[in-house]
Amino acid sequence: MSQQLGLPLAWPPGPGDDEFLVAPSNAHAFHQLEHWGTWPVMTALLIGPRKSGRSLLARIFASRSGGRIVDDADLRPERELFHAWNDAQAERRPQLFIANVAPPEWKVGIPDLRSRLAASPVAEIGPPDDGLMQALLERQFLRRGLDARPELIQWLLARLERSFIAVERAVDVLDQEVLERRKRLSIPLARGTLTEAGIIAQPSAADPAAAEDK
Repeated sequence: MSQQLGLPLAWPPGPGDDEFLVAPSNAHAFHQLEHWGTWPVMTALLIGPRKSGRSLLARIFASRSGGRIVDDADLRPERELFHAWNDAQAERRPQLFIANVAPPEWKVGIPDLRSRLAASPVAEIGPPDDGLMQALLERQFLRRGLDARPELIQWLLARLERSFIAVERAVDVLDQEVLERRKRLSIPLARGTLTEAGIIAQPSAADPAAAEDK
């Protein structure tokens, strides 16, 4: 198998790059895609949960490197992936396979494809840490024109599941509640709304904020 040699190739900043929030949970993946010139083969796997910014990161990669993207690779026909992998290597054009998980968790039947994927670098986006969760909440509320006070953000951070989906669901539900009830965002409103939606657990008597509402 041929190897690509040379210095790391980093893309310059461009429009939309600041939309992707770099944090400890995704910094390694960002670095791997930024320096695609060091890949041992021309196809890499970008792994991460939905709503993690993986598609945005892939688009930034493609616009800067001139590479190709194969989204939902783990759901596509294996023959299609096999030929795409070979074409990228033959053309010396970088390519990303985006998937929820990497092999062997992603079961691959064709042995030749399995060996090629095993040789491909894996860029993985992990669950969001507290800093990224806070940044995502702040940005989502700002985009919707909602006045989310710092104390509300901290309250949410202490109760939401550490996932990108949880952030989006919570903000969606609160946005809808504010529109329908025409009330200001607050901890009591968030508690009632998110508990009813099953996004957070029923508050316990040990919750200091719960006592404040009584």
